[in-house]
Amino acid sequence: MDIVASILKEAVGGTKKTHIMYKCNLSFKQLQVYMDLLIDRGLLKTALEKERNNDREVFETTAKGETFLHAYRSLNALLSA
Repeated sequence: MDIVASILKEAVGGTKKTHIMYKCNLSFKQLQVYMDLLIDRGLLKTALEKERNNDREVFETTAKGETFLHAYRSLNALLSA
């Protein structure tokens, strides 16, 4: 759950896959497994963003993903109090 929350937190507002990989300290293979799971569950989505003359793929936390993050933070607060 910590890894899922970390990925979703990094993807709020949209970011590249490599950024998520480095910030969450994951290998490419690990990242791919989690990304596939989160996209399949509707917590993460892909989008194309214009960058100069190229389109780049970015990943963004969905509303459902934001709900997950809120619940995750609430549970963490309850457990740490």
